[in-house]
Amino acid sequence: MALDKKVLEHLAGLARIELTPQEERKFLGDLQKVLDHFGELRELKTDDIQPMAGGTQLQNVFREDGATTGEAPREEEAKSAADALPERERGFLRIPPVFE
Repeated sequence: MALDKKVLEHLAGLARIELTPQEERKFLGDLQKVLDHFGELRELKTDDIQPMAGGTQLQNVFREDGATTGEAPREEEAKSAADALPERERGFLRIPPVFE
């Protein structure tokens, strides 16, 4: 497909952009290169090529989802955090002062 100034002006109008004469020349050349490339792609023989969906044949390797109570790991995490701060004051963990 040959691209001319009239088609470019129509496309610029659809995109609501104003082009200077210098930009028009540049875009005409660039868009013509894109269209030429698509013409090359049309010539490729792809009859024996399997179509791909998603770009890969890999399958999900993640674990199955399942309901858990979540209590045991949380208790273990709390215990390890409490062990990291052994000082206590009135039942709370005592931490070093943040502000002097």
